[in-house]
Amino acid sequence: VQLQASGGGLVQAGGSLRLSCAASGRTFSNYVVAWFRRAPGKEREFVAAISRNGGSIYYADSVKGRFTISRDNAKDTVYLQMNSLKPEDTAVYYCAAGRRLIIPGQAPWEYDYWGQGTLVTVSS
Repeated sequence: VQLQASGGGLVQAGGSLRLSCAASGRTFSNYVVAWFRRAPGKEREFVAAISRNGGSIYYADSVKGRFTISRDNAKDTVYLQMNSLKPEDTAVYYCAAGRRLIIPGQAPWEYDYWGQGTLVTVSS
């Protein structure tokens, strides 16, 4: 499956952005999908994940209550709605898809396919 992340940009602190991850090539509903991010000088970290049918969702503590992950399997797209953005949310955001997963995982190695990343910059 090929993944295309989009929706990044520059936003002021407290603002909102919605990221999209569009899939092509395979039956998207067969994949668990997650968002990860890598801030400058830091390791890649888990942000959120959603199960194949959207029934199970997990968030990193740092984004819980501010970010919402969702999916539309009819459109082969996963979204990440980001509200109340903070400067520390500045990072390149990547979507990833895992076929082997049943329960969404938080480790990068659990995911088989990765998008190219979209840059989110939050100014203070």
